[in-house]
Amino acid sequence: MTPRDVVRTVLSGKRPPYVPWSLGFTYEARQKLQRHFAGEDLETLLDNHLLKLGSDIGFFEGLGEHRVRDVFGVVWDRSVDRDIGVVEGCVLPRPSLAGYEFPDPLDRRFFAEIPAKIARFPNRFRVFQIGFSLYERAWTLRGMTNLLIDFHDHPAFVRELFDRIAEYNIAQVREALRYDIDAVYFGDDWGQQHGLQMGPRLWREFILPVLRRMYGAVREAGKQVMIHSCGDVDELFDDLIDAGLACFNPFQPEVMDVYTLLPRYRGRLAFHGGLSTQKTLPFGTPDDVRAEVRRLLDLGRDGGYLFAPAHDVEGDVPLENILAMIDELQRQEGYPGRK
Repeated sequence: MTPRDVVRTVLSGKRPPYVPWSLGFTYEARQKLQRHFAGEDLETLLDNHLLKLGSDIGFFEGLGEHRVRDVFGVVWDRSVDRDIGVVEGCVLPRPSLAGYEFPDPLDRRFFAEIPAKIARFPNRFRVFQIGFSLYERAWTLRGMTNLLIDFHDHPAFVRELFDRIAEYNIAQVREALRYDIDAVYFGDDWGQQHGLQMGPRLWREFILPVLRRMYGAVREAGKQVMIHSCGDVDELFDDLIDAGLACFNPFQPEVMDVYTLLPRYRGRLAFHGGLSTQKTLPFGTPDDVRAEVRRLLDLGRDGGYLFAPAHDVEGDVPLENILAMIDELQRQEGYPGRK
């Protein structure tokens, strides 16, 4: 089986020959690994099973002084967070789209590298990524506090904004489907450490109907839907499955019981994530990391699971812990490249 076949097996609810993985790293953590491996190609060494395609949020324009502008015109300060940043200002200061022009969803910069990446890693599971795919895109434009008030005071504006964002995303999905991809990966954080930022009633009223449209465009083409949504959101799993979701990330152990949820949903929903980036990776020993990786692999052997840290590995994680995680993964029974 190729890595692509192994991931397909997991998403179909069947038992794979081993647990596949896809590891992400922040800028600082990746630099740490690159220094350790002294010029060796990390993508080959890691053997990630997901091939991430597209340009996610659309960070194409550097403004200098640790500032970037995304395609929607949002400016981000990266003086602290080198990977995404903190929003500067407010693109939509009033609850209105008057005078605002949406970017071109078919901007070739999102698609230009897809053929070369597929040619380089033809055996990986191909995932086109759309970051900040609805609620997050809305609050980056309007401001989080403003948007949460708009749910109550300006619901028609929220619906118009969400519909326009969905149209943009669906146009990108249809363009991505011209390539031989396997899934579309939507990013949209709804949760916090306890519960939803907007609460379940507003989520089901404003967000769920739009998700059905976006996920439907993927499922109608016979492809899989994967999402990333941080925080305590497991109360939404049944709604998301009904809307067409196949795989959920990041599966954070600090906010949900991964050892109960995975067996409960196996066959209906797969999970990608699970290794603590708030506790085990930054503060555990290498032996702690190895033990938790083994426990998660044992849990995932019957299917429904792609191993990953619950978030991209941060720069505060000791190199020894990162190497222990990678080594333990690649020692799995059944993995063709087993050490």
